[in-house]
Amino acid sequence: MRIYVTSVLVDDQSKAEDFYTRVLGFKVKHDVPLGEHRWLTVVSPENPEGTELLLEPGEHPAVPPYKAALVVDGIPATSFQVDNLDAEYDRLRSLGVSFTVKPLDAGTVRMAVLDDTCGNLIQLVQMKVA
Repeated sequence: MRIYVTSVLVDDQSKAEDFYTRVLGFKVKHDVPLGEHRWLTVVSPENPEGTELLLEPGEHPAVPPYKAALVVDGIPATSFQVDNLDAEYDRLRSLGVSFTVKPLDAGTVRMAVLDDTCGNLIQLVQMKVA
């Protein structure tokens, strides 16, 4: 068994598509119209057959208070691994991305947390070399 799709609940799929592709660098894998929404998934260009991230509409009534509580408590909705956290932080900052946590050491990883502009905090993690 392996993970096929995981999701992040977004306020606006078009805005999320722009941020996750243009800014973060993911590639659209599926974009299927489903009424007023889409089955919209992105993947890492480094692993196009890997796990897909569904940019899922967050319209269920439970979603806004859930997302707001996570943000208030500083809890990321998901985590992405990067090879060089400091370089990625600098690249994203130059594109105007806002970070709630600057790069720092956290046990076996270095991590930072960004605002995805779609109602979520996203953690970036770089594994430390042992």
